Amino acid sequence: MDILLLTLGFVCIITGLMGSFLPVIPGPSVSWIGLALLYFTNAVPANYWILGIAFLITVIISVLDYVIPAKGTKKFGGSSYGIWGTNIGLVIGIFAPIPFGFLIGPFVGALIGELIYDFKDHNKALKAAAGSFIGFLASSFMKFVICVMYLGLYVWIVWQYKTELF
Repeated sequence: MDILLLTLGFVCIITGLMGSFLPVIPGPSVSWIGLALLYFTNAVPANYWILGIAFLITVIISVLDYVIPAKGTKKFGGSSYGIWGTNIGLVIGIFAPIPFGFLIGPFVGALIGELIYDFKDHNKALKAAAGSFIGFLASSFMKFVICVMYLGLYVWIVWQYKTELF
């Protein structure tokens, strides 16, 4: 049973890493589940401090994941149309059959949203779309760093209890 939980936890950690760049998968949340599964094994005693702090970080990062791209659009002069365009473009970009659609989608969505808002000001629309893209990249990088930290913590704990687990 411990090996099953250990394997499932590791799969969650790796899926979370991929999810830090693929918006369909909530990366830090899935990685946190992987950490929690590790503590469900009989070999590893529960550490509520680690789980609690990691959970708090996961919640904060999850909220920021929605806020940062919108703030990036707003910071670069975007309107609510650009913010909505960013979010819609992100969803469409995930499912679009083009390479890197999840990167292109928010940019194009913000651009289209801003052009709908003010078709005459192309520079403002382009600037807002760039802000959206920068916000998306910042958010993804932040999630990736957290997921790598969770992976490191997972490996460290497994290494610490390797004799009991294997």
